[in-house]
Amino acid sequence: MSFEPKQKVELDPPKDDIINVDHLSKCDGTNPGYPTYVAIKGTIFDVTGNKAYGPDGSYKVFTGRDASRALAQSSLKEEECRPEWDDLSDEHKKVLNDWFTFFSKRYNIKGKVEGAANTG
Repeated sequence: MSFEPKQKVELDPPKDDIINVDHLSKCDGTNPGYPTYVAIKGTIFDVTGNKAYGPDGSYKVFTGRDASRALAQSSLKEEECRPEWDDLSDEHKKVLNDWFTFFSKRYNIKGKVEGAANTG
């Protein structure tokens, strides 16, 4: 996986707003007036405008939630799109950290999921 985007992305300074799960769930690309968010390890990334995360996109399953477990396991199964990842293997945790790095170089950080275990 290449972490560096092909073209440099000018990112805003990360925000540390606390966003509750209910609001996050509305940010799934299907609600007009709401952005499209994906959370990884409790950190919320704004993927608005990327068709892959839109309503018909191949990665829409990750939107509006913390999809850490699914990303760690390279899974597109909805039931795996949940924030619990502590019990995964070291190999899966490395994959998850790689995804976090990948997202952090491409998408603005909008805040943290309320009650996320890994804040701080």
